[in-house]
Amino acid sequence: MEYIYEYGLFFAQAATFVVAVLILVAGIASIAMRQRADQNEGHIEIRDLNDKYRHIGDVIHNVIDEPASLKEKKKAEKKSEKAIAKAAKKQRKKGEEPSSEDRRKRLYVMNFDGDIRASAAENLREEISAVLPQIQDGDEILVKVESPGGMVHSYGLAASQLQRIKTAEVPLIIAVDKVAASGGYMMACVADRIIAAPFAVLGSIGVIAQLPNFHRLLQKSNIDFELLTAGEYKRTLTMFGENTDKGREKFVDELEETHTLFKNFVSANRPALDIAKVATGETWYGQNAVTEGLIDELQTSDAFVQARLTDWDVFEVKFVHKKNWQEKMGLAAESAVERAFLKIWQRGQGGRNY
Repeated sequence: MEYIYEYGLFFAQAATFVVAVLILVAGIASIAMRQRADQNEGHIEIRDLNDKYRHIGDVIHNVIDEPASLKEKKKAEKKSEKAIAKAAKKQRKKGEEPSSEDRRKRLYVMNFDGDIRASAAENLREEISAVLPQIQDGDEILVKVESPGGMVHSYGLAASQLQRIKTAEVPLIIAVDKVAASGGYMMACVADRIIAAPFAVLGSIGVIAQLPNFHRLLQKSNIDFELLTAGEYKRTLTMFGENTDKGREKFVDELEETHTLFKNFVSANRPALDIAKVATGETWYGQNAVTEGLIDELQTSDAFVQARLTDWDVFEVKFVHKKNWQEKMGLAAESAVERAFLKIWQRGQGGRNY
């Protein structure tokens, strides 16, 4: 028994030591991972869309073309490529820079998929910062915006990122294939030109706030709730306290003030728009949005890009943020909850579902 006791004591001490070592190693590894994450938060990825669609075309032609005609076509393409390369090499030897007429213009394509917090604004910031120094005369930027709107300050920042493009005097085109409402339209209106699909949803130039109140439920359960503030309007409405008419009035005033700022922002960017008519919180489908002046043209982003492939170099720019598996799982869960909430909200609106 004494031997067993001593062995058990030794085993417990050894186990304690091993656990302590593991905790120490895990702590060091965690610090190292954080430092590595700080040093390499993400990177820019560039995709040549000319090559993408050229490859797709080659795959199709390999199937549908006759072997003889396919061979002749490839031969002609190689000959053309050699001639272009030879001319460029000759020009470089002479120390000449390609003229603006000879240089192919570039279209940079970015994507903004907006959630309630406009989280994609961080990636958009990095993409714009990467592209702006590379812009030359004649180049353009296309941003594909998809968003039903969200927090005012978050979408205000996202719109400000697009404003950087305008300040740099670079032509900006916004494409809306599905929806750019509320904060999404706040972003879209910054563009020099807005294009949208015929049934894309646009507008919703309004402000909304919803707040549940559990005061009566707490009263029934004999639960007191105290909220202490310094400043008359530090908290106008609460979820658990008893709301007053004065607090509600102040809250509505703040909503109206935000709405006024929203309307002024849209008017400054699209001065021809009848803001009094469209700033009612209503939405319009693309084909009606043209009539109202909310957009400039009915066209999908795909059609716009395809039209530029012949004479332009088209690049898709994406900032990729590196995430560990814990972050990925957390974001997946958050996204699922957000989608569920959005579906419930949409069904509650009745009629049309966006």
